[in-house]
Amino acid sequence: MNQTCPTIETESFQIASNELPETCSSLRSLSRQLVRQLGILNSACGELPLSPVQAHAIIELNSQELSIKQLALALNIDKSNASRALSQLCDKGLAKSRNNPKDSRSSLCQLTPQGKRLPSKLNRQQNAMFEQILAQLSPAQIAQLETSMTQYTRAIDTANAQQGFIIRSITEQDNPHIARVIRNVSAEYGLTPDKGYGVADPTLDELHNVYHADNAHYWVIEYKGCILGGAGIAPLAGHDGICELQKMYFDPKLRGKGFANRLALQALEFARTQGYESCYLETTAVLKEAIILYEKIGFKHLAAPLGNTGHDACEIPMMLTL
Repeated sequence: MNQTCPTIETESFQIASNELPETCSSLRSLSRQLVRQLGILNSACGELPLSPVQAHAIIELNSQELSIKQLALALNIDKSNASRALSQLCDKGLAKSRNNPKDSRSSLCQLTPQGKRLPSKLNRQQNAMFEQILAQLSPAQIAQLETSMTQYTRAIDTANAQQGFIIRSITEQDNPHIARVIRNVSAEYGLTPDKGYGVADPTLDELHNVYHADNAHYWVIEYKGCILGGAGIAPLAGHDGICELQKMYFDPKLRGKGFANRLALQALEFARTQGYESCYLETTAVLKEAIILYEKIGFKHLAAPLGNTGHDACEIPMMLTL
């Protein structure tokens, strides 16, 4: 964005929960145990003369030749570690390098005939180990494990993509910046003030005051001092026990990084801690990605809107039981 934003020195806001530290500790313990049980910390990969890093490098080089940088990216390791692994494979006669014709400053590495015999041995060894592991589980448990592991690895990738960003409570100084984000995103999707969308709310420039009550909250996403998005929870007027997910807008720089899902989940957890029984929202068909997210989280479509939010142009009401 062209506009200069002030640096805001404040810690990332976290939902107060007694269960979160215990869950983190348990998951960390399970992850450590898994790494140890699979032999990731060993100097050799099973019966083969390869370290775990070398074994992973062999798998990647089996399909194509790679530079140090490309191998580092494929294995999610630093370049020095990738360089060391390739050098060790070359020393063992399992790989060889040549000058990169497209970049004289780097080289490309590929497997030698001797190295090309290792992937099949590696696969047989690892398959035998995992067949023994999976033999302890029922088909239903295996399916559940695969689903959970997929979700876990995706969460890790998403968390890595969110490094450097801060989710925190809104301050009074954030008011003009989050208002600018809401206006810009609304204009991008054609949600003009004259049509009765949230951008027309008279309180748009003072959201800190709007969400200052104990049973309401608004979070902003900050990156290098700039506010790039936000979302809030507030009680739905006239409906006890029901809150509303409100004003969730993201600058294009935030999209594709999983922040919509993360912020929605954080807002819903806050709603649960406040004793709300259900969460309501209103959206519009033009926001296709948002609708998909809401449905994925568990929101159900309603036949008619609740109450009078003033957003008569938002023709899609949804509700989630907390």
